[in-house]
Amino acid sequence: MNKLRLEGYVIVSADGMLADSHNVMPAALKFPGDAVFFSDALDSADLIVHGRNSYEDQPNSPKRRRIVVTRKVAALAPDTEKPLSTLWNPAGASFEAACEAAGVTAGRVAIIGGPVVFDMFMDRYDTFFLSLAPHVSLPGGEPCFTTVGPGRSPQQVLTAHGYSPANQLMLDPAHDVSVTAWKRPA
Repeated sequence: MNKLRLEGYVIVSADGMLADSHNVMPAALKFPGDAVFFSDALDSADLIVHGRNSYEDQPNSPKRRRIVVTRKVAALAPDTEKPLSTLWNPAGASFEAACEAAGVTAGRVAIIGGPVVFDMFMDRYDTFFLSLAPHVSLPGGEPCFTTVGPGRSPQQVLTAHGYSPANQLMLDPAHDVSVTAWKRPA
């Protein structure tokens, strides 16, 4: 499916967490600059992919075509609660089949989590946008990748999968929040 460009998006705390110990993204990880970057990226994406606990909850969210990764269906099914959503069980159908069911066979795909969903595409991203809030710590929180933990940062996980930091953009200078585009060598 080389017509699709896969991009990951996440903001993490200094300890690599995307949510707190209750599996909720806390206010401490919400910064206006990152919110604008994320919203603009999703507005320009052709398809959003996420798990059952991830949802961007923005004004344009209901207008976005999406795939929700779930075990609630055997393979593929329309989401009766969200008209532009397709439910996908990776055990029953390929990603390509899910994209086709969602009506998207070319363009930008934004993968927005959670950890298991991010891991599924680890060797397929064209770019992974890792936003970092270096002054926030979420002990006992939910890591952005399943292999993040004591002694293993998100950056180390991306490096281990062949990604390199390509460029960095400061999103919130007052809090040192930045986003780094991690890419595979061409």
